[in-house]
Amino acid sequence: MRTSPYSDGIYNPEGNRELLMATTTQDRGSLGATMLTVALIGPEEKRRNAVASALVGSQTRIARELTSYPGLDDVPRLLETHYDVVVIELDSDPEHALDLVEAICVVNTITVMVYSAQSDSALLVRCMRAGAREFLSLPISAGAIEEAMVRAMVRRPLVHPAKKTIGKLMVFIGAKGGSGVTTIATNFAVAISQECRESAVLIDLDLPIGDAALSLGIRSEFSVVNALENSNRLDSNFLLKLLSKHSSGLSVLATPDVYVPIQATAEAVEKVITVARQSFDYVVVDAGSNITPAILSLFKDGTAIYLITQVSVPELRNSNRLISEFLAPSGFTPEVVLNRFIQRPLGIDEKEIGKALTLQPQWKVPSDYETAQLAQNTANALALKDSSISRVIRQMARMACGLPKNPEKKKGFSLFG
Repeated sequence: MRTSPYSDGIYNPEGNRELLMATTTQDRGSLGATMLTVALIGPEEKRRNAVASALVGSQTRIARELTSYPGLDDVPRLLETHYDVVVIELDSDPEHALDLVEAICVVNTITVMVYSAQSDSALLVRCMRAGAREFLSLPISAGAIEEAMVRAMVRRPLVHPAKKTIGKLMVFIGAKGGSGVTTIATNFAVAISQECRESAVLIDLDLPIGDAALSLGIRSEFSVVNALENSNRLDSNFLLKLLSKHSSGLSVLATPDVYVPIQATAEAVEKVITVARQSFDYVVVDAGSNITPAILSLFKDGTAIYLITQVSVPELRNSNRLISEFLAPSGFTPEVVLNRFIQRPLGIDEKEIGKALTLQPQWKVPSDYETAQLAQNTANALALKDSSISRVIRQMARMACGLPKNPEKKKGFSLFG
């Protein structure tokens, strides 16, 4: 079993490591707004010292050095201090190092860099998939590491968020089967990950045959069933092992690839959601059109609910029932999303829609069958390409995390695009 001997210190050009009591906002301010704080992890002393030396003069401060790899359970403790960059050696234990990279990236938007004396393409690809943003080949030149830090500076938020307590929960539910809940929920989750630059997880609770992962082209060894059946011992570390990762950075807890009959209890669902909210900034749930006690148990504690419907008499009727019988009595006002919306008379005008729903729709996702069908058939997320549908979904995501509907254009670049 790995121990976690932390060697806390500040690196300076003279080679001294002074005891660091804590990294505070005042410390950061005194060092200047352009100074990046770095955690350096390297079991092999010679390589670690070489990286530390290369960092001198690159507008960085090594706030913590670890002389051995921390365990995955130690990641939350490591990230209690808001570092801008974590630099990790690969060579001493590549498999654990990659697990560590993924464990950090799956719950945090911090820039993770890796360094290695190897430089084969297969290793680089594995690092990229784990979430590393920079691959530094030994020996590292001062110029190369300075360029990497400039890119980290571009990605760094202007202000670090306060210590996370519990993530925001957003539940997508449909008025009836075929409303397009999975399409909206999966692409909303991808957009959250991309637009909001914070950690996000998509949980498919459209049991037993949800297809959120299929829509994103993801296959997973584990599923939400594993989480539900082991809810009594579920924690953040266990949850992490069950997740799959989408290329956008989104984590996904999928339904099984094969049919598995399961009756999810409200207690088990609540435990899964609680652990997810402790681990991620945003938790997006695809609930399908299932109005079960387990799904109803989610409608509390600041949940945001998106009711997906289409402009047809059956769906508007079902939406009215959901609102009047389940949501309104619990004090919830959902954000109504009109999916496959066509801006022309269909025998039901907008006044009648509002009357049928007892509230006005907040979002109208336009009908674009060809684009939606192509995305489904190729398992490519709509949110990653420009279309009339993706523009609305990205606006929904930005509003959900407190950003303006439309982003300002800005310049930036990264190693892995």
